[in-house]
Amino acid sequence: MLSEQNILKINKISKYFGGLAAVSNCSLNIKKGSITGVIGPNGSGKTTLFNLIAGNLKPSSGQVMFNNEEITSIPSYELFSKGLLRTFQIAHEFTNLTVLENLMMVPGNQSGEKLITALLNPKLVNKEEEAIKQKAYEVVDFLNLKHLSNELAGNLSGGQKKLLELGRTMMVDAKIVLLDEVGAGVNRTLLKDIGTAIQRLNKEKGYTFCMIEHDMDFIKRMCDPVIVMAEGSVLFEGTPDEVMKNDKVIESYLGRAKTK
Repeated sequence: MLSEQNILKINKISKYFGGLAAVSNCSLNIKKGSITGVIGPNGSGKTTLFNLIAGNLKPSSGQVMFNNEEITSIPSYELFSKGLLRTFQIAHEFTNLTVLENLMMVPGNQSGEKLITALLNPKLVNKEEEAIKQKAYEVVDFLNLKHLSNELAGNLSGGQKKLLELGRTMMVDAKIVLLDEVGAGVNRTLLKDIGTAIQRLNKEKGYTFCMIEHDMDFIKRMCDPVIVMAEGSVLFEGTPDEVMKNDKVIESYLGRAKTK
């Protein structure tokens, strides 16, 4: 059952590049347990907004609240440890490591990263590494990537890389995941698999998702609510059906009002 608690609150946030407002006085809420879609024309501020939320950019003004804690301008690596994660339109993988090794790289503060611990307490390092490896096996099994466990990540298709990125979020205690165009460059079969994995993570593990996407069929399948951005701010919010029928949304996308 969807919680009424807002896990993420954006309050009047703006970002200026010189005299240009990429995001302008933008406010929105993301409910805990939701899969929220963010759509809008190119240049409407969607990715900049994600960068502001995830700590990749500092806002010119405004506030970001996550689990009732202000996180405005906190860097991405600190937000990662708090459970706020994001993926990118172009997947970021270690191309020369296997799928399994990519997953095992994710958890931070591993004992083996400290030379003195590795030298003086190798049993602890081995025990921890084995637990991480077991977690990685569970992730590839969940995502139906088990047959690619030992494949170099650089050899994966675009859709498989997107699944691997999703898997990386499963290696830590993710609370909300920002997905930036998860469907970009992905064939329909793999996109269906990615969508199923997202829905399972949402229902079975309680993940909250917020996704930027241009594929409206995918948005309709996955998201409720859908937030429409235009000119750096929120134009409309509603169900997928309400969005598709809204005159302002149609005009924003098509440059004309809906025919009566």
